[in-house]
Amino acid sequence: MCGDGCEGCCPQKFSRFQKYFRALHCPTRWIIIRLIGDEAKSTSEIFEGLKEAGESLSRSGLYYHLSELEEASIIELAEYREVGGGAPEKIWRLKTKEIRINLLTDLPEVVGHDH
Repeated sequence: MCGDGCEGCCPQKFSRFQKYFRALHCPTRWIIIRLIGDEAKSTSEIFEGLKEAGESLSRSGLYYHLSELEEASIIELAEYREVGGGAPEKIWRLKTKEIRINLLTDLPEVVGHDH
């Protein structure tokens, strides 16, 4: 529902864009995307990169952001890396490097609405 009482006016096609908007609204996630770039990065490398960028984030906070980006299919788990005797570390890579929206053809036709 868009707030104008037009429940159901926005078809399934629009939900694809909503997942991107939800995942990309946070500046920290843009930093994570830039840190990963064209190479795969470990969770620790991303964590250190965020600290260097001035982001004060807990490990659990980082996992939350990574989870949101993964849910939106922006990043994906590339592999696990064995580190010492502990649990393997996750290695992340970008799954989506470009999002294009053609405002004339990709969004639903809206007639009689000012939204």
